[in-house]
Amino acid sequence: MSIAKAEIAQRVASELLRIGAIKIQAQKPFTWASGWKSPIYCDNRLSLSFPEVRTAIKNYLKEVMLQEFPKAEAIAGVATAGIPQGALLADLLDLPFLYVRSKPKGHGMENMIEGKLEQGQQIVLVEDLVSTGGSSIKAADDIKAAGGKVLGMLAIFTYGFDVAVQNFEKANISLVCLSNYHYLLEEALKENYIEEKEQTTLKDWRDNPAEWGK
Repeated sequence: MSIAKAEIAQRVASELLRIGAIKIQAQKPFTWASGWKSPIYCDNRLSLSFPEVRTAIKNYLKEVMLQEFPKAEAIAGVATAGIPQGALLADLLDLPFLYVRSKPKGHGMENMIEGKLEQGQQIVLVEDLVSTGGSSIKAADDIKAAGGKVLGMLAIFTYGFDVAVQNFEKANISLVCLSNYHYLLEEALKENYIEEKEQTTLKDWRDNPAEWGK
């Protein structure tokens, strides 16, 4: 798991904070679907409603992909939030696009993968957010099972949990993100979204999210 460039990471974190895609509430934590209590909530889908941010993210993804995965033959979005980001990137690069469902379609062809996947085709997956990495790795496994070759994955943001690092290493998948939690805290403090005294709480959550707030 790596970050593209410090400059990109700072700009992306700043923009996601500015448009409200990332919200920080240390005193009134959110509850994730997993049941974890969290002082942060990230919804990068909001970036799609801001043309200048949407364009910046698209261009950053292009820059990183051409540098990290120049042999890519197609882009695959991970359902659901990775679909529009992946489609924008594929259009910019003039590459084929497909997407991976979280579960098979319940009727018709009952597809897991939508779009044309050629046997042996070299694929880069696109995610909006990586937490534990479970759904991302499952999507990569589905591509492999269908005959594709996964070169790696791009994501807009990651919390950088140890479990995610371990999961991607175990799956032997290269993950490159535009920004992460470290840069988020730096930008949040710099731009007065949080106070210095809140940093300890936010770092404690990052170190042990499953137990934080109990």
